Amino acid sequence: MTRIIILAITLLLALTGSAQVQVNDTMFLFLDSIYAELPEVMISGERPIVKAEEGKLIYDLPRLVNALPVDNAYDALKELPGVIEQNETLTLAGGGVNVIIDGKVSTLTQGQLTTLLKTIPVSQIQNAEVMYSAPARYQVRGPMINLVLKKGDGATTKLQGEVYSLWQQKHYEKLTERASLLYYSAKFSTDLLYSYTHGRTWFGIDKEALHTVNGTVYPMNLRDRTRSQGNTHNIHWGMDYSFTPQDVLSFVYTSEISNTHSHAKTSGTGVSSSRKKSDNYLHNFKLDYRTAFGLSTGAEFTFYKAPANQNLLSTLNDETVNARYEDEQRINNWRFYAIQEHSLKNNWGLNYGAHYTTAVDNSYQFYYDGETDIFDPDKSMKSRKKEYTINGFAGFNKTFGDKLSMDASLAAELYHTNIWDEWMFYPTLNLNYTPAPGHILQLAFSSDKTYPSYWEMNNSVSYMSAYTEIHGNPDLKPTQEYETSFTYILKGKYVLTAYFNHDKDYSVQTLYQRPDRLVEIYKTFNFDYRQQFGLRASIPLKIGNWLNTRLTLVGCQTREKDSDFWDTSFNRDKYSFIGVMNNTLTLSTKPDLRLNINGFYQSGAIQGIL
Repeated sequence: MTRIIILAITLLLALTGSAQVQVNDTMFLFLDSIYAELPEVMISGERPIVKAEEGKLIYDLPRLVNALPVDNAYDALKELPGVIEQNETLTLAGGGVNVIIDGKVSTLTQGQLTTLLKTIPVSQIQNAEVMYSAPARYQVRGPMINLVLKKGDGATTKLQGEVYSLWQQKHYEKLTERASLLYYSAKFSTDLLYSYTHGRTWFGIDKEALHTVNGTVYPMNLRDRTRSQGNTHNIHWGMDYSFTPQDVLSFVYTSEISNTHSHAKTSGTGVSSSRKKSDNYLHNFKLDYRTAFGLSTGAEFTFYKAPANQNLLSTLNDETVNARYEDEQRINNWRFYAIQEHSLKNNWGLNYGAHYTTAVDNSYQFYYDGETDIFDPDKSMKSRKKEYTINGFAGFNKTFGDKLSMDASLAAELYHTNIWDEWMFYPTLNLNYTPAPGHILQLAFSSDKTYPSYWEMNNSVSYMSAYTEIHGNPDLKPTQEYETSFTYILKGKYVLTAYFNHDKDYSVQTLYQRPDRLVEIYKTFNFDYRQQFGLRASIPLKIGNWLNTRLTLVGCQTREKDSDFWDTSFNRDKYSFIGVMNNTLTLSTKPDLRLNINGFYQSGAIQGIL
């Protein structure tokens, strides 16, 4: 719009004429009757929200959410085309997506990273870089979003802060108070974010089933209700010191401390009552140094501790469980890395590096009789596990003229535990083609391997009630994942994507009714494979200055196959549909009053034999 108006004024000068007066060597330009000569119809344009560069899509995220009631980075990322939130998890291209901040990877879990993103004000966001296949130099695999935060201009000293409060009302209330402080100068910058979340939650599920045990059919009708309350403290403190504009030393500290009290009750065919208290302590330290000649080195340490205790009393027919549990998981995780990047002639780029990660997990679960409080070693477990990962990679990027760019890499990785000791190779490719302004084509391919969590592999049994048990599985295998996608962006805002995923040894927690006992078991198993083919469309719509709408449509076919699931096998496929509509209505501009109405629909899906 700015360029068009400038052209109009320039043309007007040529038509109406002008007068020039020079005073003290200063030239002044006078316009005669410029306002009377303006046309009645003005042409306005709309800048594209996305551009392609070096194999990635760069979204102008602040402009994308400018008219939306968005206040933090997590909610802003949900507005990116193709991103869908499911159970407080962001998905892209039919699966999970890695979110990194300023190109820096963290050992934080998905839940911990989500909490951190919710503490970052949207005012600190510069843009978002989306890659459907993350190159090896980013130290993550699969789809990736790099959230780039604003930095000082180096010429001014600035101090700014923000105070925020949120009330959420679902079944119960949930409140969040947040404060942020940002300071930057020519060489030094620091930011401090703190949030406190507290309130109550409610969860309920009604279950009806027919359970056959040794030829006898038992009708099961259970009504579960869980109420909990707790609070969470989150702290994020970062510092950057610039020796030169290209030599930057960074330090980041992230902490999350929470405690939760819950009370679960079951009524119907079985009766149970469970009270649980759990605490979580997370401390993450990261030191990073980037040099002017393209070398990045760093170290990171994460400490995590989660103690809990539970009292359970449950009765089903003649079966009674009266127990007290004490459990804890404690993890120490170290990561070291070094990455070198070179900018070569003729728009070539070269990168290579290595990183090393090691972790120690100490976990236990102790079982005590509820009446006598006597320790039962047969129903208890204690484990200590060590693992390390060595990864080396090399990659390149190249820009061919103004229309074609690509980024490719290959990583080799050794993963070692007391169970696995194996090498894997991970190729990645991002190819962008811009046939005309506003039109972008992108092809992406990636591979990955996901290893089971520590808890899933413990040889333990947890009781939710006399009818429901959770079993660990020490025989779990890692999942090998292959993903490819083809994306077309029309007019810089309409996004159409076709994708295909194949996961060998896909693992998921499934429900199984024992044929010899009146017990249902939740246990994580490996299937032979899971594959999914899908089409996705993201369509924005704006009506005047009062309505902003984004419609996301996803259709996919999912197939899951397993040849040895307990005492049976299956090979199932199903077509599913997801529709998401986000609507923002501007009710008033003075004062600024907006209404956000969102809708989500998902048709039936499959999970194993269900």
